[in-house]
Amino acid sequence: MKRINLLFMSLLCVWISATAQVGQQSQEPVDSIKNIGYMDSLFQELPEVMITGERPIVKAEQGKLVYDVPRLVGNLPVDNAYDVVKNLPGIVNMNNSLMLGGQEVTVVINGKVTTLSAEQLDALLKSIPVSRIEKAEVMYSAPARYQVRGPMINLILAPGTGQASSLQGELYTAFNQHHYESLAERGSLLYSGRKFSADLLYSYSYDRDRRITEKEALHTLADGSVHQMDMDEIMTSRTNSHQIRLGMDYSLAKDHLLSLVYTTAFTDSKHYSIATGAQNSVTDSQGDSQLHNAKLDYQTPFGLKAGVAFTSYHSPGSQLLYSTMGTETMNFLSRDKQQINQWRFYAGQEHTLGKGWGLNYGITYTTALDHSYQRYYDPETDNLLPDNNMNSRRREQTLNVYAGLSKSFGEKLSADVSLAAEQYHTNIWNEWSLYPVANLTYMPAAGHVLQFSLSSDKEYPEYWSVQNAISYMGAYSEIQGNPYLKPATNYETSLNYILKGKYVFSAFYSYTKNKQMQTLYQSPERLVEIYKFFNFDFSSQAGLVMTVPFKVKKWLDSRFTAIGFRYRQKDSDFWDIPFDRKLYTFVLTMNNTFTLSTKPDLKFTLTGFYQNRAIQGIFDLPRLGNLDAALRYTFAKGKAQLTLKCDDLFNTSTISTQVRYGLQNVKNHYMRTTRTFGISFNYKFGGYKEKKREEVDTSRFK
Repeated sequence: MKRINLLFMSLLCVWISATAQVGQQSQEPVDSIKNIGYMDSLFQELPEVMITGERPIVKAEQGKLVYDVPRLVGNLPVDNAYDVVKNLPGIVNMNNSLMLGGQEVTVVINGKVTTLSAEQLDALLKSIPVSRIEKAEVMYSAPARYQVRGPMINLILAPGTGQASSLQGELYTAFNQHHYESLAERGSLLYSGRKFSADLLYSYSYDRDRRITEKEALHTLADGSVHQMDMDEIMTSRTNSHQIRLGMDYSLAKDHLLSLVYTTAFTDSKHYSIATGAQNSVTDSQGDSQLHNAKLDYQTPFGLKAGVAFTSYHSPGSQLLYSTMGTETMNFLSRDKQQINQWRFYAGQEHTLGKGWGLNYGITYTTALDHSYQRYYDPETDNLLPDNNMNSRRREQTLNVYAGLSKSFGEKLSADVSLAAEQYHTNIWNEWSLYPVANLTYMPAAGHVLQFSLSSDKEYPEYWSVQNAISYMGAYSEIQGNPYLKPATNYETSLNYILKGKYVFSAFYSYTKNKQMQTLYQSPERLVEIYKFFNFDFSSQAGLVMTVPFKVKKWLDSRFTAIGFRYRQKDSDFWDIPFDRKLYTFVLTMNNTFTLSTKPDLKFTLTGFYQNRAIQGIFDLPRLGNLDAALRYTFAKGKAQLTLKCDDLFNTSTISTQVRYGLQNVKNHYMRTTRTFGISFNYKFGGYKEKKREEVDTSRFK
């Protein structure tokens, strides 16, 4: 905390000295907001606004829409890469994932393969200044040459090499207050030269939280008896996170670029909970994680790209649990660890054949070793208990080969088609899959763009979810692993119409076979509720999206978005209660930016959204609304920014979930202070433009 205070005081001094230099300011706005409704071990994150600028800021190329980021966000309150991605037309935020056309989107940097978990997008992309991003390429179906399947966003960054030598940087600090306080800090340095560039990023975050759950449940056993299982739980948590990134680029010759990136992250957390009612329990758990990633990448002027990446992830944890329910007592100390080592090798080649034709092909090989364990001990003697211990050593291998063709038919029509074949091999599964991709772009006249996309994808389960392990949240609740969990296969098609580069109309349909989802089940054999991942038969979505921006002179910039969905989820072998559920729902969003003054540069934003009902397996999710406000002051010739904000003004973004299906009867009422008051300050020196680095994929780690 002493280090935090010193940094905050130094930033305050810089701010005070800079206020005397108020002149022409840049327009870089307010941090984005997350609105989360908790559902036990699941949580649903609601769709965010999709934004397009008032003037045309998009052009169509082969299979993609290219957005001019400075023009897109020039008058909007965004200041980092995460906000830029969320403000691209068609992007929504659901199930803690960024979605495009109803499917999870992959974010890559400068065309380099990477996948970002929701946590990375939230914690890491927010640390990247928007000034570093030149444009964003949106693809509803990524061609196979990107070695990514499904929807993709490619952020194009300003080059670090080929420039006169310079040293630039940024300092940032933020303080937020909800029930408890949270802090965030970062410092960045970028050296740019004609042949060599290097960037260093350090970020730190600290957060405390408090959540209350009121459970109302009627549990029916096989003998017909019904048990009232009402209980209240209060949980507090504390998390520290440190992240360090070092990246270097070296230009061996013209268009020969060698890149090396090293990333490391350290996180420690503690959780303490007390439950009373039908179950009485005290749980004290803690854990930490270490991530190390190194990636070497080489690009040539004749279309060859090759590289290798190594990732090491280490995550030990412990839990002390004492729980009673009736005559049953549960008292143990558990220790667990997940250790993952992963190698990835890739190479791709692109050819320009002339007359608008292009050819590409490549190969990727990934191998991962997951060595994990979970053990239970007597808390008094520390002797190993005989039940539910697990020790696993699991290898996973993936081989992917692809080929694709592209063709431009004049200036109005272009096409891009590709096919990838992939082998997925574990000690249980060994199967091949084909992934076709097609993109057609047609521009009948100036200001009119039609784009059709067809894609396929595969979603792999999290490493820990396939372990044969049981974790306990108390005598009544347990989490079970599923070693037979299969990868899910997705097929998607979309049709998009962009009018005048700002009005967006989209229709999409997606079908996911073997959809993976964790949900709750009250066992008829004993008094226990089980959380477990299953493969549903399928999950499908059909939707319509409309985005309409408008302006009132120079003082109001607004965007209205309407999204309509049709969900269907089916599982014919879900325990003893098969289901086939359908639901029509919608989301309405309005984003307003008010320019209060240009000299000084002062902007106010007011954002609201409403989501109708939703489903997730046998869960029912209620209606939900939210309202956020922020005030941002930019000064010192655009180098300094001070932001005041209040997220979730009426504290309405936490929802209560329920299950009323068959004999399943559970309602969880979640209470959490989501109304957050915050202040943040950042200062750029040396004309800072940060070098953004691609993130390490930890989406499947524990």
